[in-house]
Amino acid sequence: MAVAQADVEKEAKKKENPMREILIDKVVINIGVGESGERHKKAMQLLEQLTGQKPVATYAEKTIKNFDIRRGEAIGVKVTLRGERALKFLRDALTVKEFRLRRRQVGSGEFSFGIAEHIDLPGVSYDPDMGIFGMDVCVSLKRRGYRVARRKIARAKIGKRHRITREETVEWLNSLGVVVE
Repeated sequence: MAVAQADVEKEAKKKENPMREILIDKVVINIGVGESGERHKKAMQLLEQLTGQKPVATYAEKTIKNFDIRRGEAIGVKVTLRGERALKFLRDALTVKEFRLRRRQVGSGEFSFGIAEHIDLPGVSYDPDMGIFGMDVCVSLKRRGYRVARRKIARAKIGKRHRITREETVEWLNSLGVVVE
């Protein structure tokens, strides 16, 4: 009886530990236009309107003659959101997906999904001059203490018990109201 109570107390302590809390590291929104020029500029404007941040261009890594893509040509745009902006955009984007994700879209500490038309986002109306763009949303989660893997001095690995598992990611999504099938 005493052993069972001790296990329950241990579990309660684990849940209270602020280092175990799962946080949003970043949300990356990517629009792959596939061509440079006017459509690429419109995608840049759209992403800046949606996020309130200046997007950056992504470039082709190699030449593909069948698609008329040259190496080094700007063919997409992306923006990285962190903090409150990331959480706000994520909540809006998940309303488009009706709070449903498939299990294969969820990994260990990350998940991704696509939005077919940007006009599905709340508060965005159709503009014939702009056109319609689809986008990919990639979310990366972290715990406090993950900085040790990225810092320059005294870099160290993240321990296995501190890493976020797929089950913990699903649990975190469920706490937001997202159903993972």
